Amino acid sequence: MSETELQADSPAPESQLDADDRLRPEFVDAVLDAVHAGDSARAHELAEPLHPADIADLVELTPAEARPALVDAIADLIDGDVLAEMNDWVREALVDALEPHQVANIASELDTDDAVAIIEDMDVEDQREVLRALDPDDRAAIEEALSYPEESAGRLMQRELIAVPEHWTVGDVLDYLRKNEDLATDFWEIFIVDPAHKPVGTCALSWILRTPRVVSMGDVMKREQTLIPVDMDQEEVALRFQKYALISAAVVDPSGRLVGVITVDDVVHIISEEAGEDILRLSGAGEGDINEPVLLTVRTRLTWLFVNLFTAIIAASVVGLFEGTIAKFALLAVLMPIVSGMGGNAGTQTLAVVVRAIATNQLTDTNTVRMIVREFRIAAANGASLGLAIGLGTLLIYHIPMLALVIGLAMIINNLIAGLSGVLVPLTLDRLRVDPAVSSAVFVTMMTDVMGFFSFLGLATLAGLGS
Repeated sequence: MSETELQADSPAPESQLDADDRLRPEFVDAVLDAVHAGDSARAHELAEPLHPADIADLVELTPAEARPALVDAIADLIDGDVLAEMNDWVREALVDALEPHQVANIASELDTDDAVAIIEDMDVEDQREVLRALDPDDRAAIEEALSYPEESAGRLMQRELIAVPEHWTVGDVLDYLRKNEDLATDFWEIFIVDPAHKPVGTCALSWILRTPRVVSMGDVMKREQTLIPVDMDQEEVALRFQKYALISAAVVDPSGRLVGVITVDDVVHIISEEAGEDILRLSGAGEGDINEPVLLTVRTRLTWLFVNLFTAIIAASVVGLFEGTIAKFALLAVLMPIVSGMGGNAGTQTLAVVVRAIATNQLTDTNTVRMIVREFRIAAANGASLGLAIGLGTLLIYHIPMLALVIGLAMIINNLIAGLSGVLVPLTLDRLRVDPAVSSAVFVTMMTDVMGFFSFLGLATLAGLGS
């Protein structure tokens, strides 16, 4: 392996990275200063030792208006590996600036899944030009991948794999691997297939290396395997890898034929992506990417803010029903936000737990009732504790026993509502095939606000406070 290849496979030197393996600000400034001064050779010299992931970070950390000059200075360092590591929005902007034959050259260097990630976001016409510029084999593989649904196993999988027949011996496999230069270069296991090219087992490389040459692959392979349907959602793929501790897994088409392989390095990225996506959806913040165009971010966030505005109006209308009571006893206006606010916090806690349980398949038809009962018990305990605390505090401050009793009971009621809505809202949305991470928070907040105000002000009216 050459010195350049060794550098590319190694992390950036310590002087360029901080304790958290991030590029040091002074290093980034040094590269950009060289670019601004027109010293492309110096910028190239500084960036050359970086790992592809660190070069991608360098481009992302560069202000958008300065990126073209940086890319020109280090153009030969920005290859397919760098683009594969790059933020989607930044990569899309760079790819749009390249000629179709340049994109095709980059895509031909990558595994199929990484090439698809670069090409799939391009305009249809640009995609066609890039595909026409590819070799027939690469074009066929990428076109097949693009025919599968987005975020499916078909988009995620690699076509580069090693598959051998069951009757081969270990010696046959070793000779095959050594003589064929066009085989995949990075793999952890070999798939054993029948004459119809359907996987019948797997064999780790370590087993092959430690087994005598005369042993049949049928005798050394592991027949139990986890097969991934080509149309399976990538989130479900990640869950299978996590559940069964997989390093790689075969992907099969509807007829059961082996068509690709998914490896754990791709799944780690998916797990991180899906987890962050669910968190951001709960807040209605969209993708939450700092490189996302401002107008698109505004549009995404504003949509949910308008929904929140509508639910806030509903809550305010409940307060309006008790306008007379509030006017006679102004302390109610001071204390009612406490009830609704604490209910909102309790509902958000339950919601986060339930949405995660749904996303990770921990919550099923078998344990749904048990989950509802569990959260109700938690809500009752928390509500009683908070109700007692706020009731005693109100009594000590205002010396009005009835007011203390009302706010304590209202706190208990709203916590129970928060616990139940935090479970039932996402469960209902999931049954309706609506992503509970997207819209649950709005409805849970509305429930806790409305019931918080209604329970507190309603109990105050019944108790005759202010009369």
